[in-house]
Amino acid sequence: MMRRRGPGIVGTVARTAVIAGTATAVSNRVSDRHYNKAAEQQQAQMADQAALSNQQDMEQMQAQMQAMQAQQLQAAASPPDLTAKLKQLAELNAAGVLNDQEFAAAKAKLLS
Repeated sequence: MMRRRGPGIVGTVARTAVIAGTATAVSNRVSDRHYNKAAEQQQAQMADQAALSNQQDMEQMQAQMQAMQAQQLQAAASPPDLTAKLKQLAELNAAGVLNDQEFAAAKAKLLS
């Protein structure tokens, strides 16, 4: 009877299955690492874009606040001008330059 040398067919098939399974597991792990790395990079880019957008929003809000403050200052400065004009009209009325009807019309025009 002749004796076989080396592993039999079942042993060869089993060894091939183990090698293929190991190769698949390693391949999947490498793919997962690449996927996770790409996802982290994408998240970092999105965070950078969000930070930039937030900074731009803050700058825009600051500009709007400065404009509003300038308008408030201008509005606050307007009443003394109006008051001064009303005083001037009253002085003109008292001096007899304007009669009561002209004074009332000019006053109404200023206040409207």
